[in-house]
This record gives sequence, C-alpha cells and structure tokens, in this order.
Amino acid sequence: MSNLHKYTNKAVDLLLSTKNLNILIFFVTLIVLTTLLSSRYYMFQTVAENGISKIDIYATKTIQVEDKEKTEKKKIEAAQNVEPILRPDKDVERVNDSIVKSLGELLNSVKTTRESSNNIVQKKKELKEILGVNDGDYFNNIILNYLLKSSDSSFQRIANESNSALEEILKKGVSEKDLTDNIDSIIRQDVGRNVSRTQYSTISILLKRVLASNMIIDEVATEIVRKNEMNSVAPSVVTFKKGDLIVKSGDLMMRSQKEALKQLGYNVSRIDFIGIVGIFAITALCLYIISYYLRTFNEKFVTPPYLSLISLLIISLTAFAVFLPTGIPVYIIPVPAIAILITVFTTSGIAILTTILTVILISVALRYNIDATTVFLIGAMVATFASSKINYSRRIDLVRAGLDVGLIQVLIILSIYLLESSFGDISFKSVIIDSSLGFTSGLIGGIISLGTLPLIEGAFKIITPYGLAELADHNQKLLKRLQFEAPGTYHHCLMVSNLCETAAESVNANPILAKVGALYHDIGKLKRPLFFVENQSYFGIENPHDNLNPRLSKMVITAHPKDGLELAKEYRLPTAIHQFITQHHGNSLASYFYRQALEMEGAENINEEQFRYTGQKPASKETAILMICDAVESAVRSLKNPTPEEIEEMIDKIIKERLLDNQLEESALTQKDLKTIAQTLNRTLRGMQHHRIKYHENMLEELKNKTNTMSQAALLVQQQFLNSIDKEK
Repeated sequence: MSNLHKYTNKAVDLLLSTKNLNILIFFVTLIVLTTLLSSRYYMFQTVAENGISKIDIYATKTIQVEDKEKTEKKKIEAAQNVEPILRPDKDVERVNDSIVKSLGELLNSVKTTRESSNNIVQKKKELKEILGVNDGDYFNNIILNYLLKSSDSSFQRIANESNSALEEILKKGVSEKDLTDNIDSIIRQDVGRNVSRTQYSTISILLKRVLASNMIIDEVATEIVRKNEMNSVAPSVVTFKKGDLIVKSGDLMMRSQKEALKQLGYNVSRIDFIGIVGIFAITALCLYIISYYLRTFNEKFVTPPYLSLISLLIISLTAFAVFLPTGIPVYIIPVPAIAILITVFTTSGIAILTTILTVILISVALRYNIDATTVFLIGAMVATFASSKINYSRRIDLVRAGLDVGLIQVLIILSIYLLESSFGDISFKSVIIDSSLGFTSGLIGGIISLGTLPLIEGAFKIITPYGLAELADHNQKLLKRLQFEAPGTYHHCLMVSNLCETAAESVNANPILAKVGALYHDIGKLKRPLFFVENQSYFGIENPHDNLNPRLSKMVITAHPKDGLELAKEYRLPTAIHQFITQHHGNSLASYFYRQALEMEGAENINEEQFRYTGQKPASKETAILMICDAVESAVRSLKNPTPEEIEEMIDKIIKERLLDNQLEESALTQKDLKTIAQTLNRTLRGMQHHRIKYHENMLEELKNKTNTMSQAALLVQQQFLNSIDKEK
C-alpha cells in the first residue's frame, strides 16, 4: 500500500512539473481556441444544409438587406456601357503623314490609269486592283466608269475633296472601332455638302482605302471611368416586412436571403471537418510561434502563471469576438485592453507578438475585412507602446494610455474612409458609428486594464510594477510594524533599498523590484527585534548575545529569513518578494558567531557548516545585488568616520568574500556587473557618509549675541515706525 502511495505521489509530481504544466496549458489553449473559432460555423444549430433551407422562415421584424448579386450585375453592366477613352497615338504626326501620303499615291495611281493608252476594259481592271473593289456591284461599276470617264476638273475636285475630308478626319482622330463600326458616318460628316452622290461614293471608296487608326485606347483613364460608374451604382435593396416569408423549406438560399437571416440571428454557414482542421492548424501555428519566442528570448516567462495568464487573455478576446452579436461593428472588440495587460505583466515585445497573432487568427477564422484588421493591428501596437512608457506609480495613467489608443484608432478609421471616398460614396452614419466604437474600444481598454490589474495580480500571483509601487508605500502594515517594532532594522532596510535601486539601474536589472525586495528583506527580525544590534541602541538595552552560547545566538540570527518568509506568506506578499527574504544571506557563514565558537570550543570541535545560513543562494541579479548591498551597508555603518579609501576597500572586500564563498554563482551577475556595482556603491556611500561642519561653543555664543543684537535693532525700527505714524495723526 505504501508503494502504491509512493508511485501515486511520483505520478502527481511528474504531472504537476513545470514542463508538463506548460505543455498542458498549450494544448488546452489550442483546443479551446479551435472550438471557439469553429463554433460560429459548426457547433451552433444551422437552418441550412448545403445552401438549402431546412425550414420555412418568416421575418420577425422589418429588415432591409442589400441584394449583392443584383448590385454586382448592375455594376458590371454600367462598366460595360462605358465607351473607351481615346488618346492620340504617340507617333500621331508620323501616322497622319503616312495616311496623307497614301491618299496622294492612290490618286496618282488612278490618274495614271486614266491617262494610259489601254482600252477601257484594261483600265477598269487596273482600277479595280488599285481601289480593291469588285466590279460585279452596280455602284462600283458606276464609280469605276466615273473615275475613268469624268473630266479632269471633276477628278481634280474629287482629289481636293478627298484631301480636305481626310485632313478633318485625322484632326478629330479615328480609332479602330471607328474604322469597323462608324466609318461611313465619319466620312459623311466631313465631305462637302455640294458634291453629287456619285462623287461622294467615289470619295468614300478612296478614303476607306487609305484610312488607318491614329487614336489608341487610354486603358488607365478608361478603367477609372469604369470604376467611377460602378461606384455610382446605387445598391439594390431588398425589404422583408414583418411576417414576410424570407425563404421556403427546400429552396436554395440566395445571398440576400442569407444576409436577412443573419440579421435575424440565424446561422446560415457551416464548415466541414477539413475547415475545422484548417482552424486547428493556424491556431497551433500561432501558439507555437508565441511559445518559441518566449523560450528563445524571454525564458523567465515560460512558467505556468505567465502562460496561463497569456492563454486566458487570448481566449477572452477570441470569445468576445465570436459571441459579438451580428450587426454590431467589430471595432468594439477590446484588442487594446489585451495589449495593455500583456505589456504590464510581461514585456512590450511579447505583447506585440501575442496581440498581432491573435488578431490575425481571429480575422482569418471569422473572415474580417482588411480595414478592421488594420485598425486592430495598429491599435494594438500603439497600446503596447503607450503602456510601456507610463509612470508605474500612477495607475490612472493606464486610462490615459487607453485614451491615446482610442484617438489613434479614430484617426485610422477616418483615414480608411477618406481613402474609400476616392472610389465611391461612403455612409456618414457608418463613419460616425465606427469612429465612436473605435474610440470607445481604446478608452474601455484602459479602464478594463485598470480594473482587472489587481484581480489578475492576486489570481496568478504575478507582481507588476504597479504592485511593487504599492508595496513601496511606507504606510503598508508590515513596514509600519517594522518602523515601530524594529526601528533600527527599518532604517537599515531604507538605506539598503536605496543602494539596491541605484546598483540595479547601473547593471540594467529591475530597480523597482530590487528596491521593494530590499525594503522587506529583513522583516523576519520582527519576531525577535532585540536580538539584532541595530535595534538595541534604540531601546537602550545590552546585547543579549553576550550572555548566550554562540551556537544559540547563531540559531536566533540565522532564523530571520525563515521567520520573514512566514510573515511574507501571512501578509500575502508576492512570491517575487519571498526570494529576497530567503536568498539575501544565501548559505553564507555567520562569521562572528563562528569565530566566537572557535575561541570557546576550539577548531577540532567546530564544523563550519553548522554556522551557515540555511537559505538559497541568490538566483537573480536583483537578489544578488541585495546580498552585496546588505553586507556593504552594515559594514560601512560599523566604521567611524570612514574615508573614501576605506569605503572602497570595504566594498571590494565584501564582493570578493561573496565570490570566494560561491554565493553569487547562481545569479546572472558578470564580472563587469560586479565592477559596475562596486563603483556605484562607492559613489553612493560617499554621498551618504559626507561630513558635517562642527559648531564650536564659542561660535554658538557669537551666533546668540548676533541674534540678540538683531532683535534689538528690529524693535528700534518698529518703535520709530510707530512714532512716525503718531506724528502724522
């Protein structure tokens, strides 16, 4: 039975290990997100299958929907009715000269045939080839006979009229379409009115023989006109009054009917198993990218509390988007709130990546348009930037960050509508509604962040800069107790916190965390404050350790980290502060009592390990800095009027001792960091240990005499002033 219990405990420990919990969070998040994103299409009951209605559905209210199919058909018709926009060929002068030259050559050929000595049959045959006509046609025969038998003056008139008409036609421009569809009407417009029918027909044949296009279609201008025509088409609106039959059972649904049913709250779409696999795949990819980024660049956030928080925020945002009622613009989705919260609890890089991937996931799965996605992405980035630069001592700045995001989102929405106005009319009502919701989303995002921040801190046991700023308030109950019950320790903590903050800033550690951790690191001394030397002088008592065995004294002194941890749990201090309490001495040696024991009992009876603290070695930069600053402040305070050289030697000595004792081996501090910390502490302590001017007794006596003299002078002036007033009266 004991073996079963043992194996059960091992299994539970294995299941609850950090790595397995992280994997569990990943897959739970993946399944929940896939279910949520698929639910709108699959989980909810649908009223259609394969596009065919299952039931008769009547309108429960009057609704209007756009018949997009009909509107699209009207737009296509409008575009097809647009005449192409023409522009002159880039070589129009060369083309015109070539056409005029061709007419001249044609007339010369006709003239040559007229003047040749061939018989009429041979001439007519030659002329047919020149003009490209068939003499089988009655009118063609008339024209051929006219060209061969007319007088020279008549032929010259035809030549002149042909040249004049050609010049006018080329000046106006002629296109390929004109040559195929409108050539007769074009020639008729430009041939003189005082020519006979035969002469006109002759001129027409001559011009048709040489005319070519000197205009081309301007594709860009034509496309712009077509788009303008399409955008000017009014939408075709279908109205369903209350009680009207929208769709009959067994009928194939039209797009307008689907839109009407959506407004009534019905689900008319459904995806199959392949679609769900697609949503699962893209969700898994987005979550993997986030987890890979965390493992590679921010490994300290790869813990169950942080991963659970990120997962909860992603799921909350997705659920809001999925369950948003149809008809409400999506700009109300609180994307900025998620970006702000993730920034506050982690880093701006994690916030940007997580929010962007979540927005992309939602937009793809729920088929949002590019306009909404653009607003969300830019709004998320602005929210991250704004919340990463605010003052952590004032929570209200979160609301101000939300206000900034709201204004930016309004600007983006207006910019999008301005762009769309270039391609067609826009609805002023839509502009107002979308802009208002965009602003509200940003502002509410800040308010949500402000309201949920303490709840999240408590639920996930994650400390934020805001929580640290509150813990640094000296009116906190534990600090008030320390101030009145152990004033010497309280003053020591204040000094150490200032040193830690300065040192942490110098090596790019977290100065707020280091400062607050230092304020609470010695709270365990509250249990036995009179056993610590810094409190004995305040209460005017003798050192109780003078009457105790060194082993017993060591037990009392080294117990304060353990006592502090108990107090921290009692007062619900964050876990991050626990580390400062348990690690600020590490497992270092209580050297004072160890040396006492050596003198009393001899080296052969003493084991050094018996006089060591039982805490953990510092595991972060901040706790390692506290260990150094704690020892340095105590050591320097023990010196009487220390010189700068003595302060520097003491700092170097303490750091070397901690290094030789391997107390800093688990922290992330480098040799360069330690050198920087030593220089910073040296500079700071020199300022703290400055000398004051000593006032001698004779100086005080002189000051007293001068004060009496000045008082007498002031009384004399006052009396003279009153006397002058009496004289005036």
